[in-house]
Amino acid sequence: MTRHDSEPSSVQAAEFGHLPDNLTVLEGESVILRCKIDEEVTHKAWLNRSNILFAGTDKWSLDSRVSLVNSNDSDFSIQIERVAVTDEGPYTCSFQARNQPRIAHVYLIVQVPARIVNISQDKSVNEGDDVNLFCLAVGRPEPTITWKDFRYGRIYEGEFLDITDIKRHQAEEFECITNNGVAPPDTRRVKVTVNYPPVITDVKNMPAQLGKTAILRCEAMAVPTAVFEWYRDDRRPVESDNTLKIKNEKTRSLLLFTNVTEKHFGNYTCFASNRLGASNASMLLLRPGAVYGGGAPLSPCVSGLGLWLGLSVSILMKV
Repeated sequence: MTRHDSEPSSVQAAEFGHLPDNLTVLEGESVILRCKIDEEVTHKAWLNRSNILFAGTDKWSLDSRVSLVNSNDSDFSIQIERVAVTDEGPYTCSFQARNQPRIAHVYLIVQVPARIVNISQDKSVNEGDDVNLFCLAVGRPEPTITWKDFRYGRIYEGEFLDITDIKRHQAEEFECITNNGVAPPDTRRVKVTVNYPPVITDVKNMPAQLGKTAILRCEAMAVPTAVFEWYRDDRRPVESDNTLKIKNEKTRSLLLFTNVTEKHFGNYTCFASNRLGASNASMLLLRPGAVYGGGAPLSPCVSGLGLWLGLSVSILMKV
């Protein structure tokens, strides 16, 4: 029989040779091994394997966790407090009744809830790298281990989770789940961050009127977050003044024109970079009535040299 609570467990007296019963208890709980007696008994003892725990009321065990609960004409019971894994094994109640030896067996099974003891730390990798996660757990009986990804809900069996040539869309949290049916599953999470160079995603030419406000936007996806810079068509860096402000946010940069003048019309290039690379794209602040065909093509580049080459090509195309 199997138990998962701290209620006393019992062992019934049995004829010699009867197959042992199983008692199951959680590590750290207490258990009572009860030997029912319904005959006149002259001698009695509790044994663990070949070690005598109690002979009648005399304690032979040196373990302070083992105590005598009852010793009378009908009940001979012992208790083990704070059960440990080392307590697992066979226990025997032996007594003499009507000059005949009687014996009862019980096998104590100690269960330990599944518990994660070691797991990968959060990881930061570059796109295209291989990722190897591990999750180690202990428990009795032997626990199962699975991995779950939160974005797609997929389940992977085993201690190890290997991702080859990881892509940016695979950046997420992965949960390790271990379970052996003894207690609720133990879970831990690992966050995987995938780094990649900036990709500019939103560029539009913008018509503007003299004396009015106008905005040029540049959005870029990147991990780590991109750093933005703006350049004019003559390759001068754009700087804030009383008619123009640069507002940088997490994934975008804004050119805010508070009072458009003639000097503001023209080509602007947004340059987005992080430690993995860079990209740039050009856009126009147009005079009223100008004919245009949308934003300029996005041009990825990986260095300051690439920026100047891109800007040069853009200028030549306008000539």
